Amino acid sequence: MNNYELMVIFTPVLSDEEYKASMAKYNTMVTDAGGAFVAEQPWGLKSLAYPIQKKTTGLYWVLEFTADASFIEKLKIQLLRDENVMRHMVNKLDKHAVEYNGRKRSGVGSKQVENTEA
Repeated sequence: MNNYELMVIFTPVLSDEEYKASMAKYNTMVTDAGGAFVAEQPWGLKSLAYPIQKKTTGLYWVLEFTADASFIEKLKIQLLRDENVMRHMVNKLDKHAVEYNGRKRSGVGSKQVENTEA
């Protein structure tokens, strides 16, 4: 099992129920494939850096999960077919990224440099 991070930008015209249903759809896909959730972060409506399909905002969602490498291609195909998805990005996380995300979620800051004043 590998660690992955999925970021999806859904079209901003979705209602709150449709947005939650779309997130649940991909959550179900991960669990049905034998994967497991690590973290989920719905960011909500954000401005885009550039217009996509004549839209200047999008509903962002970030999911961190573990799954087999063979599942990722199936996930990408489903994301490309979904009309509610404007953009998506799947990243494989190395051990350092997993550790960083865990620290970020727990609220622990980065390693502080000790003060060596005498």
